[in-house]
Amino acid sequence: MSIADLPALNASLNGLSAVLLTIGYILIRRGDRDRHRFFMLAALTSSTAFLVSYVVYHANVGSRPFPGHGLARAVYFVILVTHVVLAAVIVPLALTTAIRGLRSQFGRHIRIARWTLPLWLYVSVTGVVIYVMLYRIY
Repeated sequence: MSIADLPALNASLNGLSAVLLTIGYILIRRGDRDRHRFFMLAALTSSTAFLVSYVVYHANVGSRPFPGHGLARAVYFVILVTHVVLAAVIVPLALTTAIRGLRSQFGRHIRIARWTLPLWLYVSVTGVVIYVMLYRIY
């Protein structure tokens, strides 16, 4: 694997995180705490691997400018800005949510998880969208 392969890996890890989060949500709605915990920790692991790979890529390559124009450029930047802002927010939010769950502070865990899940899903899915717009469409 080379540095050039990392954007695709990053998108795959983001997509995997979204799938794992969705499965974890379904499991907790069914009352399956043990499997919920496994899938949510797997999502956290996938997101952590993404973050490491993302930093390695950008430390070596830098940023890639968006080559599109017009409406596509405006859409890209709206998605990118919201993604970046929420990605910064989701790190401490996801860690806090996980810690509360692991410490069996379920009331506090549920209150924050109701915010964490949709934001984390948004960040994961828009990460894939950004990859497609930046590396596959143009």
